[in-house]
Amino acid sequence: MSDNQSWSSSGSEEDLELDSGNPVGVVEFSGILSKWTNYIHGWQDRWVSLKNNTLSYYKSQDEREYGCRGSLCLSKAVIVAHEFDECRLDISVNDSLWYLRAQDPEHRNKWIDSIEVHRAESGYGSESSLRRHGSMMSLTSANSGVSSTSSSSFKKGHSLREKLSEMETFRDILCRQVDTLQRYFDGCADVSRDVLERDRVVEEDEDDFPSPRTSGELVHNNNGSKEKLFQPVSPKGVNGIDFKGEAITFKATTAGILATLSHCIELMVKREDSWQKRLDKEMEKRRRIEGGYKSTLNDLKKSHYRGPDYEEGPNSLINDDEFFDAVEAALDRQDLMEEQSHCEKTRLHRSIPVPSEDLYSSTGSHRYSDKVEEMVQNHMTYSLQDMGGDANWQLVVEEGEMKVYRREVEENGIVLDPLKATHSVKGVTGHEVCNYFWDTAYRNDWETTIENFNVVETLSENAIIVFQAHKRVWPASQRDVLYLSAMRKIPAHNENDPDTWLVCNFSVDHENAQPSSRCVRAKINIGLICQTLVSPPEGDKEISRDNLVCKITYVANVNPGGWAPASVLRAVAKREYPKFLKRFTSYVQEKTAGKPILF
Repeated sequence: MSDNQSWSSSGSEEDLELDSGNPVGVVEFSGILSKWTNYIHGWQDRWVSLKNNTLSYYKSQDEREYGCRGSLCLSKAVIVAHEFDECRLDISVNDSLWYLRAQDPEHRNKWIDSIEVHRAESGYGSESSLRRHGSMMSLTSANSGVSSTSSSSFKKGHSLREKLSEMETFRDILCRQVDTLQRYFDGCADVSRDVLERDRVVEEDEDDFPSPRTSGELVHNNNGSKEKLFQPVSPKGVNGIDFKGEAITFKATTAGILATLSHCIELMVKREDSWQKRLDKEMEKRRRIEGGYKSTLNDLKKSHYRGPDYEEGPNSLINDDEFFDAVEAALDRQDLMEEQSHCEKTRLHRSIPVPSEDLYSSTGSHRYSDKVEEMVQNHMTYSLQDMGGDANWQLVVEEGEMKVYRREVEENGIVLDPLKATHSVKGVTGHEVCNYFWDTAYRNDWETTIENFNVVETLSENAIIVFQAHKRVWPASQRDVLYLSAMRKIPAHNENDPDTWLVCNFSVDHENAQPSSRCVRAKINIGLICQTLVSPPEGDKEISRDNLVCKITYVANVNPGGWAPASVLRAVAKREYPKFLKRFTSYVQEKTAGKPILF
């Protein structure tokens, strides 16, 4: 095995040892943190464990044996303490992003410190590790051949490959010429040393034998022949070098290199136009992709979950316009889904017996009786007043017989705008309208904003306490409401007074339906007053639905709570209340068509 191979192997073994072993002096850290799951469920408590530079979470501590639900390697993680929320920390690795909340700032700081200790002790991303990998790359690069690297850069050009092959040949010729010159220079150096050695020996002989040789440095051999004392010294192979030929070859080689380089330049210049066209196409493609990415990003902001920073809250990163666009897009989707399911709902026919009229003539006997009576009297006194005077009602919507009014009221920055709507519906009675509005058996048929509801307590035959959770419209938080709903028949003071029915809904508290962190608890005070107007039939004919008109007065005082922008709440109310009234009254007309009249 070569030195380079053994070095690389030892470096890899060291990396594996760091990866698989436990960091010295670092212990496991675990506990409960709230993790943001999605826009429906929000924050959920999870058991989080920090071990071996890995952060894992489980649904609960008891379910650890079933395996973790997700994990992050902290080697390249980015940990950010939230700017406003003192209990929150965000951890991101590439495209994975975890939003976590501790129970208090002290616990959050403990988690951040423990994560940093694990990162520091694990050895990942350290300077020595980077140097080690860099050295391995350098050694590997040093062993690669120059010719193979240069030729691989031009794999797509056939002509360029040919010219590069020629340059490789020229390089070999130049290398051989350099070797020849080097041998010549080495031979010349050897000759110089021999001449110096000879001169030194001659000088020493002249000192010992001062009489010069008269025969011109000739001596006689034993056989009587003469030869010179020192033979002329010549370097080995030096006399065999053809310098003129080498010079011609060198000139031809350099000329060939220059010609080949010129040809390569010409080929690259010719290809420059095609490369420029390809570059322009790629740039145009990139612009289109970036435009599509920005458009998709905006759509995601408007209609999809993007984390807790973009939902309703005091420090939300989404502005009022984006908030309204997102809410409007979500409401449009709900309307589309409602239209698709409307046909299925109309096929359902339920025959539910209607209680006797006497049951609704009084409040009944229960702990909220006095409060119900107070609400009924307030609605009959104030809700039926005209829109003029000092009430400052503003007409915001007018569609045929329906008119919607609003008064702008804010309290501590929260919109409390009272809404009042009047409408006239033909062919139904006030009793029928109030019955379909009050009876929970029909609630899901006409109410499209409810996710779920249940009757918490039945106080009497005409009074119930209802818990109602509404569908979430992102980025607004989900709302729920707990209210008492009572239905009453208002007695007539004289024979000319119309037949009047009323349903009042107002918020109450109940031990079996406490507020939760998942939803914002809204407060309501709603009244629906229905008066039946009957036109006399012709001749002796009986009263039919053609002779009926129900005059509806709907009043709503809602405190939505939370942090939704005032402009958004007003815009949504202006859009949704007329749709609600039209949808509900159309439903009542469909349900009562062809049935006996219920006065």
